[in-house]
Amino acid sequence: MLDLLPPLLQGLQVTLKVTAGAALLAIPLALLAGLGRLAPWRALSWPAACYVELFRGTSALVQLFWAYYVLPLFGLSLSAMTAGIVVLGLNAGAYAAEVVRGAVQGVPRGQREAAKALNFTPAHTLRRIVLPQAVAAMLPPAGNLAIELLKNTALVSLITIADLTFRAQLLRADTLRTVEIFGLVLALYFLVALCITGGMRLMERRLARRRGERA
Repeated sequence: MLDLLPPLLQGLQVTLKVTAGAALLAIPLALLAGLGRLAPWRALSWPAACYVELFRGTSALVQLFWAYYVLPLFGLSLSAMTAGIVVLGLNAGAYAAEVVRGAVQGVPRGQREAAKALNFTPAHTLRRIVLPQAVAAMLPPAGNLAIELLKNTALVSLITIADLTFRAQLLRADTLRTVEIFGLVLALYFLVALCITGGMRLMERRLARRRGERA
């Protein structure tokens, strides 16, 4: 089976590139949309809510087709890689925004009131009191979303990106070794998911250690 690995590893590099790019886009979007939904001003909460509900309520595959095949009809052409990263990043950011919102709301209200009594500004309260506690609650579901993002990258094979799934399909058509090829594909996805899980758990332990030292 070693002769099947080189083209699959080339596809895996593309998969990791799409995953990393989409994650880098999703993180700031999730923070902005999650905090925006909690804002008392409708000018902030409404756009954030529309973004979250739009991308959570529609198919990621249809979103990809819109970005790659439909937008050019309106004069906006994106490369396949750009379309894949942007759509998957927007999609993951919408789901992660709800994680951010839930984690921030989970911080006890009394701590915000105490910060207000100490004349902390809202920004200072968010940065020093709320977010450090909320991040600890965000990490476990964020790890799940990162793995979901990895698996969703298989969709980009349908817009001509030569990712792991695309390479596997080409290789199967050439060799007809279906069991070996897709067995290797499953193993590669699983190994990357294990790495993501291990990285998130390491972050959780380090964060817990820092909080323990401060306490």
